Amino acid sequence: MVQGNVFYKIYCFYRDGFRSMTLGRTLWAVILLKLFIMFAVLRLFFFPDVLGDLTPEERSDYVLEQLTSKP
Repeated sequence: MVQGNVFYKIYCFYRDGFRSMTLGRTLWAVILLKLFIMFAVLRLFFFPDVLGDLTPEERSDYVLEQLTSKP
């Protein structure tokens, strides 16, 4: 890579910063674990796939009905 590239400088900044940290790997492990919990586990329990077994026409009818019906 070219040394003058802005993205390369940003990458090197973060790479060197996390290498010099004593808890860097532990912090990254915690961050990745939290992201996994948010996107994988919570999605399974709080966002069920209600349109999974419908045809495209049935999906569009269902969404239109949900958007236009009054509560």
